[in-house]
Amino acid sequence: MAQNKLTLSTLESWLWDSANILRGSIDSSDFKNYIFGLLFLKRSNDVFEEEVENIMKREGFTREEAEEETYFQLPKEARWNSIKTHTENIGIALDKAFAAIEQANTSLEGVMTATKFGDKEKLSDELLQRLLRHFNQHSLRNDHLESNDLLGDAYEYLIKMFADDAGKKGGEFYTPRGVVQLIVQLIKPEPKQKVYDPTCGSGGMLIESARYIAQQPNGKVGNNVNVSLYGQEKNLGTWAIGKLNMLLHNFMDADIRKGDTLTAPQHKNDQNELTLFDRVIANPPFSMDGWWTPAENAIEVKLDKNGKEKKVTPNYTKVVSDPYGRFQYGIPPRGYADLAFLQHMVAVLKQDGKAGVVLPHGTLFRSGTEGAIRQGLLEADLVEGIVGLPSALFYNTGIPASIWIINKNKTEAQKGKVIIIDASNDYKEGKNQNELEATHINRIVTAYNGATNVDKYMRVVDVKELAENDYNLNISRFIDTSEPEPEVDIKAVHQKLEALEQKEADIDKKLAEFLKELGV
Repeated sequence: MAQNKLTLSTLESWLWDSANILRGSIDSSDFKNYIFGLLFLKRSNDVFEEEVENIMKREGFTREEAEEETYFQLPKEARWNSIKTHTENIGIALDKAFAAIEQANTSLEGVMTATKFGDKEKLSDELLQRLLRHFNQHSLRNDHLESNDLLGDAYEYLIKMFADDAGKKGGEFYTPRGVVQLIVQLIKPEPKQKVYDPTCGSGGMLIESARYIAQQPNGKVGNNVNVSLYGQEKNLGTWAIGKLNMLLHNFMDADIRKGDTLTAPQHKNDQNELTLFDRVIANPPFSMDGWWTPAENAIEVKLDKNGKEKKVTPNYTKVVSDPYGRFQYGIPPRGYADLAFLQHMVAVLKQDGKAGVVLPHGTLFRSGTEGAIRQGLLEADLVEGIVGLPSALFYNTGIPASIWIINKNKTEAQKGKVIIIDASNDYKEGKNQNELEATHINRIVTAYNGATNVDKYMRVVDVKELAENDYNLNISRFIDTSEPEPEVDIKAVHQKLEALEQKEADIDKKLAEFLKELGV
């Protein structure tokens, strides 16, 4: 009897139910780490079994021979059938399984062991037994899934749901899909290109870029998208999720590295020079404080006149020394990493490259060093466009943000000009967050591509005008969205007042007559 194919809605509700099993035992912001680990373990077991059976059938191999030929190596300790029979020390068995998978598959080093299942105070054997029984309900073989992208889609659903569940913490690893789609459609990645996200979180921006490329002519080679994906992520747990996200979306060769992009960028060539990319896309943490770690780790402590210890705040213009020469337009202040990230992106762009990055509105108008950096970028004619977004789109902040589009190879028509769009009213109101829908994205992209002024919405502004405004990019300076006050006809108003005064006099006269009749 043929098995019914697993649909996305069934898969989503099945996975979300696994979160409900964990509720009360661990913090909701940690759910994702455990569930993603078990999802990957079940998926890799089912696909491994499927591949072994196919090899045996196709090549006439024994099971032992077929297991040696699989793309993904699954050690005996990580076999699902063995793990699900455990009744005690289940967490330790899972930790051993994940460690064995990493050892057998070097590309997964540090990914599977980022989450520890062996802590019985958090996860009892009874709870883990329930989880394993729950994950045993469905087969995740390719042949049993309704579509090739099903696991990736379900994974994205979970990432979004966990971001919703985690509230502000969710913004650390997830950018709302509407914002991602908008940036991708503005920078237009192409087949064969290298796409890079220096703060990649769970990898959604890279996957959306690949999805866009897959729709282009020559966007796919066989079943594979014709793109090379690169990313770096500082948070270890989030990096592990990003790696798993790539695997579940079938981007086996995505180069996702861990570490601090500002102080230790990982993508370099043999000469220790930064790798260059065709497209860069990112949503860095907004206004990150103390962003140059070497300076923060070496903070001096002195005694004040009262003998109390006092930390000496590092002067970033003196202590920041970048061996890659990324901060050529200036060193951003200690309290705002935004333009440090932006300058890193400019530095790793090829000469015909484009970047799209989400930054807080403050980057458009803050003065001091940031003002000087902004001036340098505009004078170098690197800024192609600025899109002002609605407020409350992101999980980690309610403040409005903006998208900066950087272009190292402007067309003749684009040179010396910046497209500025006020999309602050393009959203669907939500309970927790506002949302960019397809209609809003289409409106923004159509206006941007058209590159002609749209009243109260978009302007193509000459850099000379920006210079006259001290390179302040505050959108309200260039796009007036206020409604004109209606003209007042003074003569007509005066006539109305006279009529009202006459009416009032008539009423007073009648009232006096009534009172006289009543003898008052």
